[in-house]
Amino acid sequence: MKLIVGLGNPGPRYADTRHNAGWRVAEELAAREGAGPWKAKFDAALADGLWRGEKVVLARPLTFMNNSGLAVRQLADFWKLSLDDLLVVLDDMAIDVGRIRLRRDGSAGGHNGLASVIAHLGDERVARLRVGIGPAPPVEQHVDFVLSTFTKAEQPLIEEAIRRAAEAAECWMTEGPDVAMTRFNRGKDD
Repeated sequence: MKLIVGLGNPGPRYADTRHNAGWRVAEELAAREGAGPWKAKFDAALADGLWRGEKVVLARPLTFMNNSGLAVRQLADFWKLSLDDLLVVLDDMAIDVGRIRLRRDGSAGGHNGLASVIAHLGDERVARLRVGIGPAPPVEQHVDFVLSTFTKAEQPLIEEAIRRAAEAAECWMTEGPDVAMTRFNRGKDD
């Protein structure tokens, strides 16, 4: 089975913020795959379905961004998952709105949600799909920026990025990370 975790913050206050791009990708995948209703379990909202005959569990941690690793660890332990079967989807202000980037592993790159996941799993070998929400403002404005909504001009860009990220996650599931990285780690104009 595969586990795809979209990072974000719970509650209506955060629903449309930049920081919830990961949640939005998980919701897009649930709609595409006809995943069952979202149910709360293991500090996360879960929906499961089948993708080309393989079980897929979609998760949106309910622990708030900075503690996302708590839910991810519980889920990985429950299903005894290999890290090869886990994909974390998150926002990234170092990447421009409309772009996505898939990586097999690496550091958290300053993202507190991913840092929590890496800390709780004890390993940086976590595949991650970053959805661009930038360009980033000066450091002192980062918190306000990630908790803000997209501008009217950015709306079409983020909607397209959410769709492309869902396609990249589907490719990751069926064709593996190398094919998905080659196919999706380019801008739409590349």
